[in-house]
Amino acid sequence: MGDAPQLIPVRERIHVGRLSGGRPGTWPEHLGGDKAYSSRRNRRYLRRRQINHTIPEPKSQRANRQRRGSKGRRPTGFDRTAYNRRNAVERTVNALKNFRVVATRFDKRVYVFQGTVTVAAIRLWLRG
Repeated sequence: MGDAPQLIPVRERIHVGRLSGGRPGTWPEHLGGDKAYSSRRNRRYLRRRQINHTIPEPKSQRANRQRRGSKGRRPTGFDRTAYNRRNAVERTVNALKNFRVVATRFDKRVYVFQGTVTVAAIRLWLRG
């Protein structure tokens, strides 16, 4: 099973902190993903919850939509600048995976693993 089917269950568990304090919100302002997340199910989910997203449309989906003509619906919106900013996040995650303890996840409990990732992130930040 790939990552794309897990988008909705993971998204339901995320709580976004508010800058002004108070209870965390449950809807992010924007969600970015790669072509793997470009399924009709994921896009419908995000649209229903009014979550803006930047997910490129794969060539096969674009060709299928164009082949269907007016029944193929309108093209998906795509902000290339926002998509390119994903690169910083991807590089950070890959840098965290360079720490063996993070990549292999030997920790049994979630809070221990979260602490491990936090320590790895602090080490990356200090190396700067």
